[in-house]
Amino acid sequence: MALILEQINVEGLAHLSYLVGDDKAGVVAVIDPRRDVDIYLQRAREMGVRITHIIETHIHADFVSGSHELQARTGAPIYGGKSEDYQFELHQLSEGDELKIGSVTLRALHTPGHTPEHVSLIVTDAKQGQEPFGVFTGDTLFNLDVGRPDLLGGGTEKKLAAQLYHSLFDKLVPLGDRMEIYPCHGAGSACGKSIGDRRQSTIGNERIFSEAFKERSEQEFVEWILSGMPEPPRHYTRLKKVNARGAKVMGCVPTLQPLSPLEFQNLMADENTIVIDTRSILAFGGGHIPGAINIALRPEFPNWVGWMIDPEKTLLLVIESERDVKLVTEQLFRLSYDHLAGYLHDGMTSWQNAGLPLAHLGEWTVHELNEHKDEPEVTVLDVRGDDEYERGKVPGAKHIYVPHLEEHLDELDKNKAIATYCGTGYRASIAASLLQKHGFEKVINVPGSWTAWKAAGLPVAS
Repeated sequence: MALILEQINVEGLAHLSYLVGDDKAGVVAVIDPRRDVDIYLQRAREMGVRITHIIETHIHADFVSGSHELQARTGAPIYGGKSEDYQFELHQLSEGDELKIGSVTLRALHTPGHTPEHVSLIVTDAKQGQEPFGVFTGDTLFNLDVGRPDLLGGGTEKKLAAQLYHSLFDKLVPLGDRMEIYPCHGAGSACGKSIGDRRQSTIGNERIFSEAFKERSEQEFVEWILSGMPEPPRHYTRLKKVNARGAKVMGCVPTLQPLSPLEFQNLMADENTIVIDTRSILAFGGGHIPGAINIALRPEFPNWVGWMIDPEKTLLLVIESERDVKLVTEQLFRLSYDHLAGYLHDGMTSWQNAGLPLAHLGEWTVHELNEHKDEPEVTVLDVRGDDEYERGKVPGAKHIYVPHLEEHLDELDKNKAIATYCGTGYRASIAASLLQKHGFEKVINVPGSWTAWKAAGLPVAS
């Protein structure tokens, strides 16, 4: 019989949750569960154990917690840090509190900074000795990064950054270099500035390689961590509130219904409905439903849906293939997009065969963009983030970060051709589709965008 310690990775959200427990005693805890909880129940059945504890390291902002969903299915109690923000019953942990899961002990360590109530969990397995071997760090410490202290806003940034400093250097570092760390996120999450690729590390590894552990005073650390911080995704504030009050129990991931082209078109007539086309940027450019917004089904899909789409809107979906229907539905479910009207059965093939209207999006290579960029009837629009734009841009480009594009449409001339670019063309296609939706007729996307521009050795403005 052995220790159970299993990491569950959610692609797209770069979310890491855990099962930890004792297979001899037949018990396991789930730490930071995602909303679609069947994976934990399935693994528990396969291992012959029951879920006895559900633990949240903090109130999450980037995904819907599955704690209530899992509690409804198992009856297990929920544990978390101390906070008046919780609007549901949970066992609030103070520093030093211990949870026994068979031979495994989880000891709470208060590690504020990312959030005020954040707890990390030091893990010991009595079968291996009395000394702890690892710590579940939640969003306090990642590989090559630490949790953002700016997400609460309201002037709390410096206070939380100072608390983060002490959580790192007074709480985690003393655990010792050999201590394994199990974070809540990997690369791709916006809960850190730039999280590394490893989904597991050690205190020693981070002390050697992470910029966060360079020798600094508290004040120097605060200034460092808050400098150059990218804008937090728009949906984080909303999901924080969802998780503080406790997400509605759904029972399962909804089944997305297939719709005929005419059914789809009729539902589009409702002004509260948005069409999201999840196909690749090149497929979208070749032909799409007029008014559709292109957010391609790649790992960054959930983050950009969260940025761009109002969760109160009813969603219609265009999906590349039937096998992607389940993935799209799960991704939206994890972000609390619960108003899904259905998807276009047989995709754009059925739409075109029904003789329904098609829109097209112009596409330029970076060489074509270079040829046309100085023409008076062309606007080159850079839709990357501020930090990216400041590091270099196409000469003469206008800058509007894509999440704010709809707020600045009056700054653009509908009589001109607008060529959008970003890092690779992904966000540029979102921007181009939004412009088309708002009546801009001469819109061009630049596949490859800044990456291709630099690879081609074309001129760069600072």
